[in-house]
Amino acid sequence: MILAIASGKGGTGKTTLAVNLALLLAETMPVAFLDCDVEEPNAHLFLKPTIETCEQVALPEPIVDKARCNGCGKCAEICAFNAILAFGDQVLTFPELCHGCGGCALLCPEEAITEEPRGIGVLETGWADRIRFIHGRVDIGMPLATPVVKAVRKRAKDTDGLVIVDAPPGTSCPVVASVKDSDYCLLVTEPTPFGLNDLELAVGMARELKVPFGVVINRAGLGDDKVADYCAREGIPILLEVPFDRRYAACYARGGQLVREFPKLQDGLRKLWLRIRMEVGGNGAGAACHQR
Repeated sequence: MILAIASGKGGTGKTTLAVNLALLLAETMPVAFLDCDVEEPNAHLFLKPTIETCEQVALPEPIVDKARCNGCGKCAEICAFNAILAFGDQVLTFPELCHGCGGCALLCPEEAITEEPRGIGVLETGWADRIRFIHGRVDIGMPLATPVVKAVRKRAKDTDGLVIVDAPPGTSCPVVASVKDSDYCLLVTEPTPFGLNDLELAVGMARELKVPFGVVINRAGLGDDKVADYCAREGIPILLEVPFDRRYAACYARGGQLVREFPKLQDGLRKLWLRIRMEVGGNGAGAACHQR
């Protein structure tokens, strides 16, 4: 089972929920944790894994042989990202815009374009006690996070049991790549106007991807009831409400593990897991959200 944990905005407690759910469930089943927030991964600060392997994530970069190029411009015509431009007999490439689709090399009538791998990030794997840990890190200054996310997500095929995917915040391309093809998605939000606005965007994304989902409200009691009202109107299940507590924030700030320091949270997380299993089984409101 692949469980994605996402949020419309940063700072809602998404990683905190993902980490502590993984710690709790790993006591009774195989768990793999995939940190797909490759631009600023931080789950390792809490799980403290031992990294065993590190491999480069690369994209094919087009290299133009000017001696063979006749300036037909076919490569520029098919590039959707303007990563290659043709001006008469001059061809310019912009590697930072290239998504590595290979179309220019495939369709060049003179076979003047070859491809060389260009590193854009790294993929690291290891263990955090019983938890199989995998995360990616995009190189500093590199604008292409999605291919690194996809490299992390591919590792879900090599794992057994439950796979928890910690998605980046927002609803951009890296988030879509993280959540796509998941069995269920938890959307973590907070009871504030900003939380509601971004939750609506995240709900739209999950529905577009046809991934069943439910909501977790963090810092409950701190804001208002508009998030709960929205979920009631839309038929979205609220699977868990975590009350606001300064002690939780202090634990997070020092890299602590909530389920270890506050055992009373374990019951709520266990009930959350049972609700998710019911939703995935098609017995809950999440199935209706899938079909909406």
